[in-house]
This record gives sequence, C-alpha cells and structure tokens, in this order.
Amino acid sequence: MDFKTLVFYILSAIMVFAALRVITSRNPVHAALFLVLSFVTAGGIWLLLAAEFLAIVLVMVYVGAVMVLFLFVVMMLDINLDRLREGFWSYLPVGALIGILLVVEMALVLGGRYFGLEAMPEPPAVQAGYSNTRELGRLLYTDYVYPFELASLLLLVAMVVAVSLTLRKRKGLRQVNPSDQVAVKRGDRVELVSMPAEKE
Repeated sequence: MDFKTLVFYILSAIMVFAALRVITSRNPVHAALFLVLSFVTAGGIWLLLAAEFLAIVLVMVYVGAVMVLFLFVVMMLDINLDRLREGFWSYLPVGALIGILLVVEMALVLGGRYFGLEAMPEPPAVQAGYSNTRELGRLLYTDYVYPFELASLLLLVAMVVAVSLTLRKRKGLRQVNPSDQVAVKRGDRVELVSMPAEKE
C-alpha cells in the first residue's frame, strides 16, 4: 500500500465518521461542525484525485460561506430540539428504505465488475504541466459556453427575484425613503425650547 492510498483510507474513514455524527448528533451546532469536517475531508479526497479546483471550490463555497451562514442561523434561532424529534420514528421506514437503496447503488457502482457490469475505463495518464482548472475553463468557455451562460442567467434571475420578494409592499410597515432622510435639515427635526431654571 503506497502513501496516497493510505491517505485516501484515512480521509475516507474520517469523512464516514463525520457524516455519521452529522445525523446522530443531538446538538445542531455539533452536527454543523461535523458537516464542516466532512466537507474538508471530501476536499482532501478531491485533491488526491488531482481535482484541485473542485477541492478549493468545495472548501470555499460550502465551508467558508454556506456552513458559516448555517451556523449563525442555528446559533441565533431558539430551536426546540424536542419538537424536532417528535416525528423521528414515523419517518424511519422511509429513511431506511432510501438508505438501503443508496447502499445498493454504491455497491453496484464500486463493484460493477463483480456483478458482470461493464467497468468504467481507466482515465488517461496526466501529462506534465496539466492543469485541470485551465482545462475546466477551456471546456466551459468553448464547448459548454451556451449552457454556462444560461446557468449564469438563471442564477441572476433567481437573485433578482429573491431581492424583489423581500422588497414588496406590506401593510402596516413603516418605511423610510433614504433620499428624504439624507436631505433633512437640523431645523426640521430639532426644536430648541427655552425653559427657565428650576427654583429651589
């Protein structure tokens, strides 16, 4: 067993342990921290597969942005854990069925050659000076430029719709016009009143 295989097994064991702790942890903050650990170890496995761009994006986007936001939301909200666990046993059969299906699918993918299925071909050898980030950029902006631009347009529309939904008019909501607020003078807001001093 070479060093790369040993590192893969170590990272895989840590990731499986962290994923199990995500679904078995009672505290949602601990579950989120274990999810961060599983993302970081998944990034390490991507690095072993020479996919540096995907590893960096996984760590930056999910760990650096999504999980930090999730942690802030979990810590700011007062979550009633007993209420969250009320329907656990009613959803257990469906969850167990989905879990068994996922295990069967992974067994077929990883052990396809033992089940008589056609195995995936070996990837070509990596040449010296090869950069998967450059290759990904070349593919995105040449062969897949139209789907890439369409996905960008859809994300832009989703962002504009999300902002417009938060800015809709609501009854009973007092809003301030920023231009009126900036143009106000001191005399419009403050009134100086002359009051005699109090007598003993």
